[in-house]
This record gives sequence, structure tokens and C-alpha cells, in this order.
Amino acid sequence: MAPGAGRCVIEALIDIVLLTFLAIIAVAIVRIRNLLAVTMLTGIYSLIVAVLFVLMDAVDVALTEAAVGAGLMVILMLATIALTTREERPHRMRHNLLALVVVVITGAALIYATLDMPRFGDPEAPAHVHLSPRFTQDSPQEIGIPNMVTSVLASYRGIDTLGEAVVVFAAAVGVLLVLGSGTVRRRKSGESADKDDKDASP
Repeated sequence: MAPGAGRCVIEALIDIVLLTFLAIIAVAIVRIRNLLAVTMLTGIYSLIVAVLFVLMDAVDVALTEAAVGAGLMVILMLATIALTTREERPHRMRHNLLALVVVVITGAALIYATLDMPRFGDPEAPAHVHLSPRFTQDSPQEIGIPNMVTSVLASYRGIDTLGEAVVVFAAAVGVLLVLGSGTVRRRKSGESADKDDKDASP
């Protein structure tokens, strides 16, 4: 067996192991009712996804996933748990056939869409034939930034990077608004309880 083929086999085995861990963690997140444990598992899930991105040579995406998924979002969820409760409220399990059908159809459509994608690492893929040469050869002259990754993120993919920042900011603002509304409700309920106590007292 050639050394390159052996390396591909090892990388494929690592990918399979990591994807298996992701599936197990996803099932555990759905089944567990302890929100603190769910938060920790969510951070582990994001870290494993970041490792997968590194194996696919997408280091910039891996850094974003590790910083946002395993860092910022975990902190926001821990802050939410600190102001609410650690246990999820029990609820009756309802089986919705329509939701199952929608999920199955969407998953089948996504899998069907991947059949038209070029093989991973294919040197004849459009990204390698058209985009990579331009980024590696022309970005210093077009953008004026010596670092190719910086030029791609800040210029060629500038709108995409801005969109990612907007999504993270919107998520943080949404969590803060939810936490703030809960604090206001608790304050109002406490004030109304104090008022009732004063009215009841002689």
C-alpha cells in the first residue's frame, strides 16, 4: 500500500470515529433533561466539528466554530441557566407524523444535492481550477494584503464574514432580551406579591 493511500485510510477512519461521536452526542443532547449537561455536550459537539473542519483544511472556519460554538454560545447558555433553572420542564411526548415526513424529505433532498458535488480533494474541482489560482496568485495585487487568508475573509468573502458577525450579534442580543424579560417578570411578580402582603396586613 502506498504511503498516500495509507494516510487516506487513516483520515477516513478518524472522520468515521468523529462522526460517530457527533451522532452519539446529538442523541444524548435530545434525551438528557439536565440543561447544564446539555450545554457541556453542545460545547463538545462544536469542538468536534471544529476538528473536522481542521481535517478538511478549513482552519478559518474551525477557528470560528471553536470561538462561537464552543466559546460564546456556551457562555450565553450558562448565563441563561444561571438565571433560570438547570432542569427542563417535563412534557408529554407527542408524535407528529407531518414533522417526521418534512424532516425525511428535507434530509433526502440534502443528500441528493450532495451527489452532484465534486469528490473531496478532487484537483479538477471548480474551486481548485478557478478560485484557488486567482486567490493565491492575484490577491496580493488585487487586494494589497500579503496574507491570502486575510484577503479572502476581509475582501472576497467580506459580505459573508459580515453576515456571520451579524448572526452572532443577533443571537447574543436575543438571549439578553430573553433574560431581561424574565428578570422584569420576576421583579413585577415580586412587587405584586409585596403589594398583596401590604394590602392583607392590618
